[in-house]
Amino acid sequence: MKWKRKANRRPPTELRKIIHIDMDAFFASVEQRDNPELRGKPIAVGGSKMRGVVAAASYEARVFGVRSAMPSVTAKRLCPDLIFVKSSFDKYREVSDQIREIFYSYTDLVEPLSLDEAYLDVTETKRGPASATLVAQAIRQEIFEATQLTASAGVSFNKFLAKVASDINKPNGLKVIMPDDAPAFLAALPVEDFHGIGKVTAARMHKMGYRSGADLLTLSEVEMAQRFGKVGRHYYRIVRALDDRPVNPNRNRKSVGAERTYSEDVTALSEMKDKLDWLAEKVFDYLVERDNFGRTVTLKMKSPEFVIHTRSRSFNGEIRKLVDLKEIAHQLLTENIDDVPVVRLLGLSVSNLEREGGEGLQLLLPFEEE
Repeated sequence: MKWKRKANRRPPTELRKIIHIDMDAFFASVEQRDNPELRGKPIAVGGSKMRGVVAAASYEARVFGVRSAMPSVTAKRLCPDLIFVKSSFDKYREVSDQIREIFYSYTDLVEPLSLDEAYLDVTETKRGPASATLVAQAIRQEIFEATQLTASAGVSFNKFLAKVASDINKPNGLKVIMPDDAPAFLAALPVEDFHGIGKVTAARMHKMGYRSGADLLTLSEVEMAQRFGKVGRHYYRIVRALDDRPVNPNRNRKSVGAERTYSEDVTALSEMKDKLDWLAEKVFDYLVERDNFGRTVTLKMKSPEFVIHTRSRSFNGEIRKLVDLKEIAHQLLTENIDDVPVVRLLGLSVSNLEREGGEGLQLLLPFEEE
């Protein structure tokens, strides 16, 4: 009988071996793989020339500044030769399932973050070498052989460092951060490259004179909290490579949302959009306040018969502008208005947050705005 190692037992003091795998421009790369005429050309998945929002952009398009969650009209202005491709989420899920099968062949401790990225704890594996670096190389090779797509990987002793590392040598790259190398790596790292420090907070840090990890290391935990609020304590830990979060195969999605039940049924599309704009502003204000943005937008609609419909859209990058959040919400509404032409409740939430912890938050709002 073949002995099977269990991937969830180890001494509590043993350093973990964590891999973060992130597919390279996943949606766009799948489309370029399946259509040779798109290879080497700037493409945007989703949206159109006149309306909509970009769900993903190829690396050829990113050179021009095109990014996910960008209005299509802006993307086209930045890159006049941009080719818009209709999204195929059933196909992306199928490819994602192929990739996850490879993950699970090495360990049961897999924490998917989205269709195209996941954490893996390979401290003990079902097969393959003992080296996490060699496991990461093998996984990337197997992904390419199975899908003809490339993936980047970060390898380290905790989730934070593995996540940061996976971005270092993109696309099709590998970065390893060993325990002895972590202090110098983090000291030299620009604050905007710390996972969990958003653009707004990074700009604020720059104004305060903090531009790198070395600058943040001069602050005590109390000083961090005084300058940046409760999240400052988190910054204090990550700049010191302190992150004891385990890879959680049963990870719950976290979200921030707002919903409103109306005293009278809403029948006009224009009025629904106005009410969604109000909800979007409430949600976005909360995200901005905590500098913590997300990649998935979900629209909730309840009919007068109390039937609930939800529709979601995910993007490769976080939605960081209110105008983009509103446009995505309008698009989801317009696409599904035939299913729920009259509503008594509308809700809007953002999930797949940069920093996820605790349960999903539903903002408390009065019954109906004045």
